[in-house]
Amino acid sequence: MFIEQDVKLGIALLQNKIYTANVAAGWWTNLETGQPVPKGDVTTILSKLCLVHSEVSEACEGARKGLMDDHLPHRPMAEVELADAVIRILDLAGHEGYDLAGAIFEKLAYNQTRKDHKIENRMKEGGKKA
Repeated sequence: MFIEQDVKLGIALLQNKIYTANVAAGWWTNLETGQPVPKGDVTTILSKLCLVHSEVSEACEGARKGLMDDHLPHRPMAEVELADAVIRILDLAGHEGYDLAGAIFEKLAYNQTRKDHKIENRMKEGGKKA
């Protein structure tokens, strides 16, 4: 239980660190008006989710081609692009005030109860293979 709480706290702290740094860097400021981007703005949320998707797509390309990263050449591109995706996810969660750490642990617990996540059911015709 303490380990779970420590991990939740670590995720929450990382989320806050990323979001706070991005606010300070102006990523959550409307460049035209200079005003803060409002919480719950659907256009912004969709735009940020598309950026997460682009990072995952770049990770796919890096994995497919077996590339090393351009900016961190000692690391595989897929690893760095996945890190970028997580950074973007935590940043968006910070802006929206999401308890992503809590949601992750609740979802993990729920998934343990799912019949379609059991090996015997995944092996059946039409079961989830991945």
